[in-house]
Amino acid sequence: MKELPTPTIAFSPGSPAQLPRGSLHPVGNGALAAPVAKSVGGGISVAWARHQDEVRAAQRLRHQIFVGEMGARLNTPMPGHDIDLFDDYCEHLLVRDEATQDVIGTYRVLTPVQARRVGGTYSDTEFDLTRLRALRPRMVELGRSCVHPDHRHGGVIMALWTALGEFMVRNGLDTMIGCASIPMMQGGVWSGDVAASIWRQVREKHLAPIECHVRPRLALPLDNLNDQLDVEPPALIKGYLRLGTKVLGPPAWDPDFNSADLPMMMRFADLHPRYRKHFLG
Repeated sequence: MKELPTPTIAFSPGSPAQLPRGSLHPVGNGALAAPVAKSVGGGISVAWARHQDEVRAAQRLRHQIFVGEMGARLNTPMPGHDIDLFDDYCEHLLVRDEATQDVIGTYRVLTPVQARRVGGTYSDTEFDLTRLRALRPRMVELGRSCVHPDHRHGGVIMALWTALGEFMVRNGLDTMIGCASIPMMQGGVWSGDVAASIWRQVREKHLAPIECHVRPRLALPLDNLNDQLDVEPPALIKGYLRLGTKVLGPPAWDPDFNSADLPMMMRFADLHPRYRKHFLG
């Protein structure tokens, strides 16, 4: 198996500098985390990708979901894979079915060091994040989250979130940002009304303070849409909001992914007390 070509720079002084991605998560007294998958019950395990072929498995799942389900139009260098320039700079979190070893869920995580190396975050391409500049030294970006349609239950999402929480604590990070997608195809019809209606709902109770607001670079044309539909946000967005995640502003329109993207931010200071012990220990 080929190890990942762009090792993550060590977070802590004195940490080994030339290690494959996924092995740079110091624990306790500075020892490196074991590079083995962790069984979390329910027939699933969670691990950080250490080799290129493991990242490829995540990219195939992403392609299956984004192209097959959402109708995304991807410019990818490898057929059947969702690949972009940020992938080589990210940590890739994988949930596997222990019986088949298939990747059934994934996130990618861009750390502050790697964001500086690549020149910014994916979210920077969709939003003006100027007001978040003071948070960047301790801020990671979550992206490309997806779960196989046969495994969309709480166990997979909980496994991903728990591993992310452990990663953040180990590396002294306290803020997560990302774009939460709302598909523009609803019932086989292209429409932005659902996204507009969800934005109306979430801004009433979950809008961040003004000092954290961001602006979309390509805004969804909200003035031309019906925002009065009786719809619920996608399950992942509802889960984020239950945790205490804040919405940073109105959605951007991503024509390549056929989605409206809500900018969202989770800070450990905002984490709902019900989940604090579970995620932060």
